Amino acid sequence: MTDQQDPRGGALGRLLVVDDEPAIIDTVGRFLRFIGYEVRTAGTAQEALTVTRDFLPELILLDIMLPDGDGIEVMRRLRTDGLPHAVVFLTARDTREDLVKALTAGGDDYITKPFGLDEVAARIGAVLRRTRGPAREDSVLRVDDLELDAAGHTVWRAGTPVDLSPTEFRLLRYLMLHNGRVVPRAQLLDHVWSYDFNGDDTVVATYISYLRRKLDALGPPLIRTRRGVGYVIGEPEC
Repeated sequence: MTDQQDPRGGALGRLLVVDDEPAIIDTVGRFLRFIGYEVRTAGTAQEALTVTRDFLPELILLDIMLPDGDGIEVMRRLRTDGLPHAVVFLTARDTREDLVKALTAGGDDYITKPFGLDEVAARIGAVLRRTRGPAREDSVLRVDDLELDAAGHTVWRAGTPVDLSPTEFRLLRYLMLHNGRVVPRAQLLDHVWSYDFNGDDTVVATYISYLRRKLDALGPPLIRTRRGVGYVIGEPEC
């Protein structure tokens, strides 16, 4: 299977998504790349073993039922080879016996199908924080009283959690990565909506307004408009 890697890189970590359903691989893979991970995918047990040994992901999102084997056995083989990756199982089985079996075999967590993409991001973030030890400081961005934890996919302002959609989160993260610098609308389109997005820059203004509505309710305005150019968060550089 050929993967399309995120041209923006994988700042949050390296993930492997293993499932025999193309729709799940496509949807989950795109979403995880969208929020900042570097992602590879596999559709069989054998492919998962091959890709893992080459790619060395930090975490594997692993379907238990694969066409050529069992996800639990894949995890055991990898760990026998000395590859102690974190594993979050995907399963259509939700019986207590099946879930206990997955966790006692060494899985770090599990997600039952059907699932929401926000749940996937939250569980991956939680497992990575545990397996990495103390949270990596470079995953936390701060501007004034605004804090964004990229690994945990959370945003707080003045101690209050801010509920953002995946697009709002990525837009805010990109602005915060460029704290104090004006980011052109075209650059936001390219990096937030991806290189193959065929929209116009009115979508940027729309999502900026969504962010302002949520952030400004908790404190002074943080995002400023530079007419004819783009947007800046925080104090602009002189």
